[in-house]
Amino acid sequence: MSVINVDKDFDALTITLTAEFDAPVERVWQLWEDPRQLERWWGPPSHPATMEQFDLTPGGRVTYFMTGPDGEKYHGWWQVESIDPPNSIEFTDGFADDEGKPNEDRPVSKARVELSDLDGRTRMVLRSVSASREQMEELVAMGAAEGREQAVGQRDALLRD
Repeated sequence: MSVINVDKDFDALTITLTAEFDAPVERVWQLWEDPRQLERWWGPPSHPATMEQFDLTPGGRVTYFMTGPDGEKYHGWWQVESIDPPNSIEFTDGFADDEGKPNEDRPVSKARVELSDLDGRTRMVLRSVSASREQMEELVAMGAAEGREQAVGQRDALLRD
């Protein structure tokens, strides 16, 4: 498994996942920039993702849904803040209703992804900052940290393909 650590820091309101991959930064970046590859790992194995709208540019929007084992769909969205291929991306990450519109009753977080070269391998740090302790507690209670670890763990097989 490529995930090294998932740290939940309630004082800093952050969930930080650190992973290392046996692939160069440019290849790992492709798993972010290609919606078909992103679909193969963004949701945990039990909740595969389907990308609907995909504009990975500053100010762009990404909408998607994850499908649970019972067929229930869980919608989400990103608002892209900044992007520096193949090194980093920042986006606001939230939940959506069935039409893809932001659900303001659910947690919203700011995410930053950083990829760095380790002599041909890649370190990825994915940090999410919650707006409040209550929102972070809700995300943790929903299993967001474990789900993210499972999702990122799927990247190893994709990188071998």
